[in-house]
Amino acid sequence: MAGQSKPGAEGGAPVGRRAMLGMLGAGAAALAAAPYLQRGWEGFLGAASQIDSTGLTGLLPNPGGFRYYSVVGSVPRKDDTNYALTVGGLVDKPKTYTLADLRAMPQTRVVADVVCTDGWRVDRTPFEGVKLADILDASGVGSSGAALRFTCFDGAYSESLTLEQARRSDMLVALKMQDKPITHEHGGPVRLFVAPMYFYKSAKWLSGISVTDKVVPGFWEERGYAIDGWLDGADRHAA
Repeated sequence: MAGQSKPGAEGGAPVGRRAMLGMLGAGAAALAAAPYLQRGWEGFLGAASQIDSTGLTGLLPNPGGFRYYSVVGSVPRKDDTNYALTVGGLVDKPKTYTLADLRAMPQTRVVADVVCTDGWRVDRTPFEGVKLADILDASGVGSSGAALRFTCFDGAYSESLTLEQARRSDMLVALKMQDKPITHEHGGPVRLFVAPMYFYKSAKWLSGISVTDKVVPGFWEERGYAIDGWLDGADRHAA
């Protein structure tokens, strides 16, 4: 009829535009809030993992890609006031490093894929810290030294590397991850980063490095994991 709009024509257009603008506004708000929501979710997962001895929190989805898992019920927090890294065993000069000591040493940045045996991965993750080789050189490895044993201030976790592996340029005593100081939930303030191997080799909450005359299997290796946790396609002979 003349003078009447057809349903869905002129009368429906403003409603459609309002709905579209509303959806766009909600989308923009969600994008703006996403970093805060993700950090909040990561914080929750990190805190929950500290009291979860079952490891089930490590199965929860995380948009940041990382999963959180601890082999003990809780882990003490360390910072500038109480952190120490001891280097001993078969070395000429045992040493103890504070966070300030480690920060004052030459820093190396390594960007590599983080891959877990559980199937998740975070591609091209930057880590920064002191080359493990520099710490070994500062202490002087004894003639009978053949491997390293790493211990952690959670009181339970341990890892291992051969001396040849430890001297690679992509093995770090890491102080930063993704260009920020490593948080407690990610194994900070200091963790190991072993770029060419599965992430279980990158021990969190690092507190001790001991030079040994043979490889001592680490926590997961005592439970059936490979001692040499090389990633598929990793260059095992890189400098």
